[in-house]
Amino acid sequence: MADEYGKMDASGETFRLSTFKLESGTILREVEVRYRTWGTLNASRDNAVVVCHALTGNASLDSWWGGLLGSGKPFDTDKYFIICANALGSCYGTTGPTSIDPTTKLQYGGNFPFVTVRDSVRLHAHMVKDGLGVSSIKSAIGGSMGGMQVLEWLFMGDLVPVRSAVAIACGSHHHAWQIAISEAQRAAIYADPKFLGGSYDKLDPPYGGLSVARQIAMVSYRTHQAYEDKFGRKRAKDASALDSLYSVETYLRHQGQKFLSRFDPNSYIAITRLMDSHDVGRNRGGEQQALASAKQPTLVIGIDSDVLYPVTEQKALAKMLPSCEDHYIRSDEGHDGFLLEQDAIGSLIQSFLSRHL
Repeated sequence: MADEYGKMDASGETFRLSTFKLESGTILREVEVRYRTWGTLNASRDNAVVVCHALTGNASLDSWWGGLLGSGKPFDTDKYFIICANALGSCYGTTGPTSIDPTTKLQYGGNFPFVTVRDSVRLHAHMVKDGLGVSSIKSAIGGSMGGMQVLEWLFMGDLVPVRSAVAIACGSHHHAWQIAISEAQRAAIYADPKFLGGSYDKLDPPYGGLSVARQIAMVSYRTHQAYEDKFGRKRAKDASALDSLYSVETYLRHQGQKFLSRFDPNSYIAITRLMDSHDVGRNRGGEQQALASAKQPTLVIGIDSDVLYPVTEQKALAKMLPSCEDHYIRSDEGHDGFLLEQDAIGSLIQSFLSRHL
């Protein structure tokens, strides 16, 4: 079963703000945003396309949606100035639990404040406007947590206008089902005796809990059919031994172990809680009123086998957006179809971008 991400690291440029006020009222000091760009900003500074990453992604768009990036491709570097920034609270260069708290001179760790999708997008909007000098954004595009960010970008006009949007495999808010799955993953980390309330030894982190969290996530990202087609009841080694591990068991253990080299437990907690904050209607009169005010052309895409963010959510979202078209991709890959079905998604994005200035 293909991995959804390529090489992941914290490479890129850095934008800095001396202070940034969160939705909660907390003030973060010496805030950093790690970002990468491709292509060239035009003279009118309005050909920018912002691409937003998912839960464990980062600013390296070429690593996880690389098939869409380049000359003549949907993210056409001959036409557009492509921007991708790491989310607030993650562990790939943007301020998060692994960053140094300027007050204590120690890592934030478990003391990193609660941050929201809206916080992250507003921080990125400052970077796009003040750091890169963009006057308006042609389109904001993303899937899963990236799609949640896209919906928040629709409301950032006081900083930098967004003229269109593509939201993939997400809804207008995080539902109880998604919050429950996030909490089950966090509970695995909390239960690790090395967690110590988030104040763990950075040389001996609660990797057992993080590995289980990742395994839970990997099941939710796919489907019954995808796992059956790939693994069935095959054994990893000795098929004649009744106690031999099934192939699916070794796959999940491998995915959990591999994840430890690229993610921090406190960051995983922070970023899943950030996703749970997703609600475009919060303090905007409710989601129907909020989305009715978003007049930009939008494209909503769903994956028909997605059990984590089912197409009922995309259909409900599309009905609330006044200038929206929606499409549903046939795939057995489940939620991860937003990463794996690049040809189908790329074709829809390319057509949409060509029709909307």
